[in-house]
Amino acid sequence: MQVIIDRFEGNFAIVELDNKTTVDMPKCLLPDDALEGDVIIIEIDKGETAKRLANIKKLEQLLWED
Repeated sequence: MQVIIDRFEGNFAIVELDNKTTVDMPKCLLPDDALEGDVIIIEIDKGETAKRLANIKKLEQLLWED
């Protein structure tokens, strides 16, 4: 998914979605050098997600270990 930064208002960037609607996105989620008109790509990192799930399962096993 990609969004386009339309403008900044306070602590938010108003971004345009693919369907031409706009939503508020907290500035803290954007790179520090993001500017109006920049295209931001949002994607799922499947590899990192799998690592986190494996780590959680490992911690659960340690927690319930007798």
